Amino acid sequence: MTALLIGNVGVIGDKEAMAEYRAKVLETLQLYGGGFVIRGGEFEVLEGDWRPEHLSVMGFPTAKDARRWYTSPEYRAIVPLREGTHMDLVLVEGEGA
Repeated sequence: MTALLIGNVGVIGDKEAMAEYRAKVLETLQLYGGGFVIRGGEFEVLEGDWRPEHLSVMGFPTAKDARRWYTSPEYRAIVPLREGTHMDLVLVEGEGA
């Protein structure tokens, strides 16, 4: 089953470190079959109260691949770059279109 990671970056701690994180994260995703479906951009809230600040959607072939990426040494090595930055990350698994 296809898996998506939906992420939202809120308050940024260290802007330079976060820029380095953003520059490196795609390479770590690709090692596990993932990549960005959407990264940033304009959005419109059609219902509800959620107001994301910087929304990203990452796609993986399976949830297992997404979990392997999340716990991988490559990704864990760059996580300290986002210290002090608020991030929400949700894994969604389901049938693709």
